[in-house]
Amino acid sequence: MVRFENVGMRYGTGPEVLRDITLRLDAGSFHFLTGPSGAGKTSLLRLIALAERPSRGLASLFGEDLSRVTRADLAPLRRKIGIVFQDFRLIPHLSAFDNVALPLRVAGVAEAKLRDNVREILEWVGLADKLDAKPPTLSGGQQQRVAIARAVVARPKLLVADEPTGNVDDAMALRLMRLFEELNKLGTTLIVATHNAALARQFNRSVLHLEDGELQAAAAAWAAS
Repeated sequence: MVRFENVGMRYGTGPEVLRDITLRLDAGSFHFLTGPSGAGKTSLLRLIALAERPSRGLASLFGEDLSRVTRADLAPLRRKIGIVFQDFRLIPHLSAFDNVALPLRVAGVAEAKLRDNVREILEWVGLADKLDAKPPTLSGGQQQRVAIARAVVARPKLLVADEPTGNVDDAMALRLMRLFEELNKLGTTLIVATHNAALARQFNRSVLHLEDGELQAAAAAWAAS
C-alpha cells in the first residue's frame, strides 16, 4: 500500500524535516504514529496523503512510483485516501451533512444513495442532531467529529489521521477508535498519529515512532493494558 525507502523531505530550501524514512504499510494494516511535538509526524502524514512530495528517496503508493506520477494522475490516487488533519478543513458555509457528503458527491454517488450513509456515520460519531449545523456553530470537538465522518464515509483504501481524538473526551475517543477498527476490518489501511499513549495501549497495533525527523522504532507493538 505504502512503501518509502530512504525518503527525505524539506520545505523549500530549508533543512530536512524528515530524514532517511524507510517504512512499509501493507494493505489492510493498522499503525499508530507517535513522537514528540516537532518530530515530523504531520510532515510524514502529508507525504503519505500526497499533500507533499519527497525531496529524495523512493516513495510508492498503491503500487505507483510517486516520482513518475503526473499532476493529472494525483487526483484519482487522492480519491482513495481519507484524511483527517488537525485544522479540520471543513467548509464553513456548508452544513455538517453537506461537509460529510462532499466526498460521495465528488465521486458521483446519487443523492438518494448517499443520504442514509451520511446520516449513519454522523449518528455514529454522536452528531445525529447536528445535521444542519454549520461548522462555525460547532465546538472544536464536534468539528473534529465532522471531519472524521467526512474522511471515512466513502470507505477509503487508506486513512491518514493526525491526532483524530485530540479534541474529544475519553469516551468519544474510544468510540472513534472503534470506528477506525471497523473500517480496518473492511480493508482500509490506517495510520493514526496520536499523543494519547493510554488510548493507544488499548489496541495491539504496530507503532511507528519519530524523533527529530527520523524513524526510531518500526514494527513495534503495544500490548493492551
